[in-house]
Amino acid sequence: MFLLRGLLDRLLLVGAIFAAACIPSFIAQYRQRLGGRLDQVLRDLAPFQEIANRNHGGDIRKLIAHHFASTDKTFHDEGVAIQAMVDAAANLKASVLALNTDLAHQLGYLGSNLDWDLARSTWDTFVPGFSFTPEYAIFAIVVGTATWLVFVLGWWAVAWIIALGRRGPSRAPKAARSSAGSTRSQGAPPHRTGT
Repeated sequence: MFLLRGLLDRLLLVGAIFAAACIPSFIAQYRQRLGGRLDQVLRDLAPFQEIANRNHGGDIRKLIAHHFASTDKTFHDEGVAIQAMVDAAANLKASVLALNTDLAHQLGYLGSNLDWDLARSTWDTFVPGFSFTPEYAIFAIVVGTATWLVFVLGWWAVAWIIALGRRGPSRAPKAARSSAGSTRSQGAPPHRTGT
């Protein structure tokens, strides 16, 4: 059993360090996809920006307001679509900017702002990679070791629970039972035979 645990925890330690070393690569590929989405939204928005440049002094908000002021439902709905693209571009720019920082801040940002659809599509085409910068190496060692420690503590907790189960009832209840039996025998009338 000890040999099995030793083998498992060494494999887990090495595997966790390698898995943690791939997280920065995943973030880089996620950021790349995010940049691709931003580029696509900006391309889709470009014709409307040109119209705003020609007719509204370059202010796309004025173009959107012009669409909203129209009584033509189709023209009004087009304003809603342009506004949605402008909002998407602003959100994507903020996300790209937030991910152009160190690893700790990237993890913090993704912890609360992860786009699950984008993460899923990134994972579907994810190619593991390793970066050998000091920041990434320290991250991999710390996260890998923390994962390993959770495993070791869990293993010892399960072993302790199993050991408790094998011991049977604890000594305290046994002592209580024996003292209860002795008081019962003291207070009980003597058993008579043959009368």
